[in-house]
Amino acid sequence: MVPLSVLDLAPITQGSDAAAALRHSLELARHAERWGYRRYWVAEHHNMPGIASAATSIVIAHLAGGTSTIRVGAGGIMLPNHAPLIIAEQFGTLESLFPGRIDLGLGRAPGTDHTTARALRRTLASNPEAFPQDVLELLSYFEPRSDTDPPGTVRAVPGHGLKIPIYILGSSLFGAQVAAALGLPFAFASHFAAAMLLQAIKVYRENFRASPFGEEPHLILAVNIIAADTDDEARFLATSGRQSFANLRRGMPTTLPPPNRDYERDVVAFAAIPLAELQSVSLVGSAATVAAGLAEFVARTQPDEVMVVGHIYDPVASLRSYEIAAGL
Repeated sequence: MVPLSVLDLAPITQGSDAAAALRHSLELARHAERWGYRRYWVAEHHNMPGIASAATSIVIAHLAGGTSTIRVGAGGIMLPNHAPLIIAEQFGTLESLFPGRIDLGLGRAPGTDHTTARALRRTLASNPEAFPQDVLELLSYFEPRSDTDPPGTVRAVPGHGLKIPIYILGSSLFGAQVAAALGLPFAFASHFAAAMLLQAIKVYRENFRASPFGEEPHLILAVNIIAADTDDEARFLATSGRQSFANLRRGMPTTLPPPNRDYERDVVAFAAIPLAELQSVSLVGSAATVAAGLAEFVARTQPDEVMVVGHIYDPVASLRSYEIAAGL
């Protein structure tokens, strides 16, 4: 199997709060480190009652400070919400504090609704369509200082001269095109936007240009994995995420609800729908069931890495799910 990593949104469960969610995320990160996961990413979302990772750079510092070897990073920072220099300084600081362990994934979506996006960008002349230029500007801030730099050259302090891996995130062909053109690794959000997965993989691989950041394409695919000791238990646990996603689609985001048997009918077996028609890639079941689904998915898509996502209400069951996935 390909290497596994974790994508975490620090979910806030119904009846709990952000403080508990961030404690649970650190506990999961520590276990993920022991279980051999390659990296642990958190994502930027705003005005979401069920997500505690809005201040993404601070959460990364919290997780990296509580672990020792696993890579920790953003999956991702929504770059149009920020001045590129600010992000370069933040991640330069993180890399200075935790050398060799920080990743920076970049996306162009706002990570929120339109009203909140306007609130975030009130001091920015922000344009999501300028995302490729923003990425290039950010990369420039990490370049080493030189005596031949013209006056007024801006570099990130901390940040300049540091080697921080940059990843482009996407849920459409746009991100694939940007990653390919810049020669950067690409992470596709197949855990919630699988409809364009196969096309995006094709665009990325066929158009990739070797760069100082990599000679070959590097593809990360995110997959929902809810694993338990039995298929029935896993199906039950998966209903929390199903309810949460349904509420989000209705424009009424909520905290992560407890599992509900009434939603089990929505948990569809991975092999039941052709990959090209899936809206999201979800593997739900026992170790054997999940292993079979993951093997099929990897054979079809050939990723270099799989990012595991698991929205589970009970923290103990969540840890067990990631433990099972790590052992596949």
